[in-house]
Amino acid sequence: MRQVDDFSDERNKDHCVHCGGPYETDDHVPSKVLLDEPYPENLSISPSCQRCNNELSKDEEYLACVLECVICGSADPDKIQRPKIARRLAKSPKLAALIAKCCRTENGLMIWDVDMNRIKNVILKLARGHASFELAEPRNMEPDSFLCKPLATLTAEEKLRFEDGPQIQFSACPEVGSRAMSRILVQGTDVYDEGFLVVQEGRYRFRATQENGVTIQMILREYLACEVVWS
Repeated sequence: MRQVDDFSDERNKDHCVHCGGPYETDDHVPSKVLLDEPYPENLSISPSCQRCNNELSKDEEYLACVLECVICGSADPDKIQRPKIARRLAKSPKLAALIAKCCRTENGLMIWDVDMNRIKNVILKLARGHASFELAEPRNMEPDSFLCKPLATLTAEEKLRFEDGPQIQFSACPEVGSRAMSRILVQGTDVYDEGFLVVQEGRYRFRATQENGVTIQMILREYLACEVVWS
């Protein structure tokens, strides 16, 4: 993903975007565990404190492994498509067993009762990173709405928001100097694929808009649709 310059307000860059604490380290957005090597050049980063960056690393690993297990229908490392995740599960039998216990069969269908609190923690972290990096609009407060569910289970209204939702346009301009504005002015709207910025094909894409407040939409592994809104 091509990097662009940021000329937004410096006052939004000197603190952790997750808790408002001190800026002590850079946090990759998205987390590298959600991507495969070779990583895209110039991955987005957001300012973070050490605590926020470190505390959620296990949850990020959990989400990445859960996604792959659900997609493959198994927590057996030998049946996992992404080699990176297969290696993690093989090295952590405890994690593999934990995820395997989440799976049950009901009326012939596999149901995964995963820990949504852990998943929500990661999605909020990602959304806050995108809000800060793309829009220069840090949002460390709780969002006004939160959505996280498989693409295939979206309602007609939810699917409309994701596939035909607010496109990047001048009706609601991003902050002057922000990367979102720079992308429009320097690269044009062609940089967006159906309104989304693709970080890695088949792994992660997102959209950051300011139509009604700040809205961050993410699609992970072309399976999980996530939307975080701060009105």
